[in-house]
Amino acid sequence: MTKYWYYLGILPVVLVVSLFFAWQISFFNKAIRHVVLLQDEQLAAVAAVVGSTFSYSFNVKGILDEVGRMDDSSSPYWWLNSGGRFYIASSTGKTVYGELSQFSKWRIAYAAANATDTDNGYHPQNIFRLVTRSKWQNFSQEVSFQNAKLNMSTSTNRNASNGILLFNRYQDGNNLYYTGVRVDGAIVIKKKINGTYYTLAYKQFYTNGTPYSRDTNPNLIPSQKWIGLKSEVRTNLDNTVSIKVFIDRDKIGSWVLVAEATDDGKTYGGSAILNEGYAGIRTDFMDVEFDDYKVVKF
Repeated sequence: MTKYWYYLGILPVVLVVSLFFAWQISFFNKAIRHVVLLQDEQLAAVAAVVGSTFSYSFNVKGILDEVGRMDDSSSPYWWLNSGGRFYIASSTGKTVYGELSQFSKWRIAYAAANATDTDNGYHPQNIFRLVTRSKWQNFSQEVSFQNAKLNMSTSTNRNASNGILLFNRYQDGNNLYYTGVRVDGAIVIKKKINGTYYTLAYKQFYTNGTPYSRDTNPNLIPSQKWIGLKSEVRTNLDNTVSIKVFIDRDKIGSWVLVAEATDDGKTYGGSAILNEGYAGIRTDFMDVEFDDYKVVKF
């Protein structure tokens, strides 16, 4: 009986001590992640004022780190919203190529934040999002890209809808138009409203004789080849929005209209996106190189 009361009395003490050490471990892990992300922290830059044309040829060598807020970006022109790092060298821009090292600050951060989509943090480029710091309403946007390698992630989010895409009238991550080419070879125009996607246009463009398959034929976009991607967005007199997509197959300045659609403000999730918004680039589960980015106001 004495032993029973002894153990009953000591249990609260053991519980308190255990909770204290558990809190310490949790606090220590959070502190380590915080310190890791503070290494080599870049200073914020004031957004640049751009005119009716914004051309960016990636001539200034450097590294742009991802930050949580646009105002904290170290580039006056770009905000890296996701993807860890964006590298600029030899007059091109690149996502992370290959795997990060085990002790990279971004490997550690993504392993904690989204291990599934980034292969335990080794491929943050799987969810690459690069946004301009300038806003545009009626404009054309173009970039040349070279798809170097598809990352064969086990994530269920690696699927046919992935691709190389342009942001248009980006209000935030849940409200925008996007246009581009998907890994299943299709050209797509989509609208995202309050986090829900609506397809305005879908047209098969690239084929290689075999249908898309996540496992056996996972990317119909030609690799190791420079390709031009261009979009045009404009508001019509009746407040509908016209969107067009063009491809320059060999990066020779020969643009071909490959898809177009009109958002009537009714069919696709309600009101059209009429306000000016940011532009930018999205890529999924691949290593990509960019050149000759340009936005022109209509």
